[in-house]
Amino acid sequence: MQISTDCWKAARDLDTESKEAWIAAKRAEEQQVAADWAEQFDMPPLDGPEKALAWGERSRHQLVTAAYSALVSEGTWDEADWAALEDKIRTVDRAGWWIDQRDAEGSDLPELLDAATSDDTGTENPFR
Repeated sequence: MQISTDCWKAARDLDTESKEAWIAAKRAEEQQVAADWAEQFDMPPLDGPEKALAWGERSRHQLVTAAYSALVSEGTWDEADWAALEDKIRTVDRAGWWIDQRDAEGSDLPELLDAATSDDTGTENPFR
């Protein structure tokens, strides 16, 4: 059985709408998890264009949790090592920097933070 062109287009449009709705819901869920995490671990708000802030927050959350998994959970770091890295993490508040690192391996985070420039870090005291 063959469907008409109009039926095919209507079905395709519905698929696109449902896919876009699913993506929007997934992004909202990821954003909430990232916001909750940032609050729990006292991460500073990110700086940058409004449209980059949410993406930057999600990217930071994903990279930092991947780093914790690689370095502490599966690696040889102890909580003191991690606490020192966490202090460095708090200094990088440019959303674009986190977006740029979104595809990095978690184990590379210490090196990436060492390479961050003054343009990537805020002037506020990152230590609690």
